Amino acid sequence: MERIGHVAYRLRLLAELEKIHDVFHVSMLRKYKSDPSHVMPIEEIELNPDLSYGEELVKVLDVSSKVLCGKTIELVKVLWRHRGVEEATWESKADMLRQFPHLFPSGKNFEDEIS
Repeated sequence: MERIGHVAYRLRLLAELEKIHDVFHVSMLRKYKSDPSHVMPIEEIELNPDLSYGEELVKVLDVSSKVLCGKTIELVKVLWRHRGVEEATWESKADMLRQFPHLFPSGKNFEDEIS
């Protein structure tokens, strides 16, 4: 709708999104090509009172480790519900084990399970 200062824009949002702040920093905006597969009915999104929503991990796609400041961090690449493989993210394995223990087989070599 309008430019706000040098680095922000006010957007026209759907009526269903009226509780979301309508001004965004330019770093959050991207040119968009319409794709029907991106449309998700608003009813499927369950918002928390603070307008956040919980992601649901569907599958672990890969494992890796990274050395940071001399400490090895185990990572897992996870696929989220309602998102494509191209939007899979690398997360801390420890965090994912705490949040989604049912997706990690116990007593087995985890790396063998995902291959």
